[in-house]
Amino acid sequence: MTIFEAAVLGVVQGVTEFLPISSTAHLRIVPALLGWTDPGAAFTAVLQLGTLAAVLAFFAPDLVGIARGALAAVVDPARRRDPQGRVAGYLIVGTLPVVIVGVLFKDAIRGALRALPVIATALIVVAVALAVVEKLARHRRAFEEITWSDVLIIGGAQALALIPGVSRSGITILAAMAIGLRRDAAARFSFLLSIPAVAGAGIFEMKHVLHSNVGAVPMAIGLLAAGVTGYASIAWLLRFLRTRTMFPFVGYRIALGLLIFGLLAGGLLQA
Repeated sequence: MTIFEAAVLGVVQGVTEFLPISSTAHLRIVPALLGWTDPGAAFTAVLQLGTLAAVLAFFAPDLVGIARGALAAVVDPARRRDPQGRVAGYLIVGTLPVVIVGVLFKDAIRGALRALPVIATALIVVAVALAVVEKLARHRRAFEEITWSDVLIIGGAQALALIPGVSRSGITILAAMAIGLRRDAAARFSFLLSIPAVAGAGIFEMKHVLHSNVGAVPMAIGLLAAGVTGYASIAWLLRFLRTRTMFPFVGYRIALGLLIFGLLAGGLLQA
């Protein structure tokens, strides 16, 4: 992999990781359109460490408060109901489904599920679900009103994001809105919930990348590009969702899915 390819893929990762349009799908589609070799699921997972750094930097004050709340809850059981203390537990419990599913279906995730017809189908199906939820959901509940049952629902939805094209942020925001959270609250919890899952996947897959043809310099460039653009993407989406709906992303997902099917049918892409 060249430095230029790594930089482009890093930007793609950073821009699409937090938008509900599937970073994994774009990291599969962009190389295919440009005639590059598929970087593989391992490279995709490690590249997400760049966007993990973006989340950690953007939400640093929140994470400090969560850590302090968790520590206070350990020291004083009476503090376990404090909002900050609960969030740490939410992130742990909400991550369990994706860990379990990731371990059970790791071979399919690295192989068959990366096929372009699967990605195109997932893009369109989730787009339709997102449109339905956007139209019918109440959008009233604040971040502070999240409960343990909400966490199980959103965490279960996050496991579906192991299918390329679903979008981790897309499916978790969708699930959060479906149970009544405001759009910006849903996005905020989605981003925080990504931290343990992305960190675990990136660290687990690092050994595969180290034994691949991706050099240290291209990998570093890709991570840097993903981190910088990821930070900007988080800031933009949170501002956007305070006043706008998810329908622009619905249209984009459907258009991209149909484009992939069209290019496959025309022989311009290989599944």
